[in-house]
Amino acid sequence: MTIDSELKEQLLFVQKNEITEFYVYSYLSRIVKDKNNSEVLSKIAHDELAHYNYWKKLTNTEVKPNRFKVYFYNFMARLFGITFSIKLMEKGEQKAERFYSSIVDKLPEAEKILAEENSHENALIDMLDEEKLKYAGSIVLGLNDALIELTGALAGLTFAIQKTQIIALAGLITGIAASFSMAASNYLSEKAEGENKNYLKSAFYTGGAYIITVILLVLPYLLLSNPFIALPITIGIAIFIIFIFNYYISVAKDLSFKHRFLEMVVLNLVVTAITFGIGILVREGLGIEV
Repeated sequence: MTIDSELKEQLLFVQKNEITEFYVYSYLSRIVKDKNNSEVLSKIAHDELAHYNYWKKLTNTEVKPNRFKVYFYNFMARLFGITFSIKLMEKGEQKAERFYSSIVDKLPEAEKILAEENSHENALIDMLDEEKLKYAGSIVLGLNDALIELTGALAGLTFAIQKTQIIALAGLITGIAASFSMAASNYLSEKAEGENKNYLKSAFYTGGAYIITVILLVLPYLLLSNPFIALPITIGIAIFIIFIFNYYISVAKDLSFKHRFLEMVVLNLVVTAITFGIGILVREGLGIEV
């Protein structure tokens, strides 16, 4: 068939997306250890290549992949997992979807392959089985408790003690002890409910998330001498952690980001303000000087 220059430009855009995603899925299929995930990713890569060849027949033009996107999504997969990387890539295709609609209007015979691509890819992505997502609930438990409990404790200690080294020491001891307690509680809870066969791994994710959060929150008190400068930095780190993890969960599990993020931030700030006030009352009311 004959296509005009405008339609060809749109087809080349779609074609470039297909070959780019082919390289992304092909690379991911080689690096994942799980055989099932590797087969799913290989299947998606094969479909992407087939779609690329379909558009190539119409444009009669070879197109190179977007190398930046290939490297970026591969990096995201190594950092946050394959499910996050793939869903992030699919969410970033809004511009492509607008082009798809335009192409379907001008090229009705392309409608079938576009519909197949959307439904088939979503079905295949849902088949992915990734450990990080299995234990997301355990990680959330560890993060939530560490963020709320320790940020609040550090705020109270900041006014009550006003010496960064002592505050850092108290925060680390409290946080590490609480992480073991939280991991043990998670283990016993999971085992009692019988919903998760790998109780130790679930406890590890909970305790690990707690300890990492503790270290990040206490760090400003280890590096700075003024506790009233360290505290807002710690609060900023807490908000950043909340942002990163909620963004990860919202993409990987198709959940609302804004509501979850704002809820955790408000809760964290309220607890911090309350415990800071308690620190003032303890210091002034009891007349304790450290």
